[in-house]
Amino acid sequence: MRTDADNVLALAIEVEGDGAALRLVSEAVAALGARITWISILDAQAPVETIAIEIATSRPATHIVDALAGLDGVRSVETNHPHRHVFGKRIVIIGGGSQVGQVVVGAVSEADRHNLRGERISVDTIPLVGERQIAEAVLATARLPRVEAVVLAGALMGGEIERSVRTVQAKGLLVISLNMAGSVPDAADLVVTDPVQAGVMAVMAVAKTAEFDVRRLGSRRF
Repeated sequence: MRTDADNVLALAIEVEGDGAALRLVSEAVAALGARITWISILDAQAPVETIAIEIATSRPATHIVDALAGLDGVRSVETNHPHRHVFGKRIVIIGGGSQVGQVVVGAVSEADRHNLRGERISVDTIPLVGERQIAEAVLATARLPRVEAVVLAGALMGGEIERSVRTVQAKGLLVISLNMAGSVPDAADLVVTDPVQAGVMAVMAVAKTAEFDVRRLGSRRF
């Protein structure tokens, strides 16, 4: 478990693309008493791959870098800012194209206001149609890093989508829905009729620089 003494160290490690270096990196991190919090392999088909990794550790960064740089198959180790430092909290907007676009207008405008005050809030979108496709996208948001809120923008959503909503809520994500037909509004944490306002409220709900707490609202439909 991460403690307050832990720092998050982000590294880009160039390795020989034979698959062995990833195992060596993981073992070295564990041997140093650190913990991998996020990892991705870039250019997986290239002779030289890049392992992008974030590590929670109480050790000085130089100890980690030196240990990893000395492993067989490692060509270089570069330190970077963690993704949360660069991109911050993440809001994902899913649904019909026109509704998604209007939610984005509100979310990006409001995020800009808070980001100028020191926040880092990024907005992702994916216009989709089809119950199964949207349900799969909602479930996948819980597997993405930094996501704190999901906005569902459409005219009709229920069934599998509602079940996906309840699943990601149980994992700690805030779900905001447009006021639409179907059972999704009944499951959502917040229901907003105006799509621009839905984007604004999504950002306000995750921003530390906003005095807004969904749990303190007298009503959850607007």
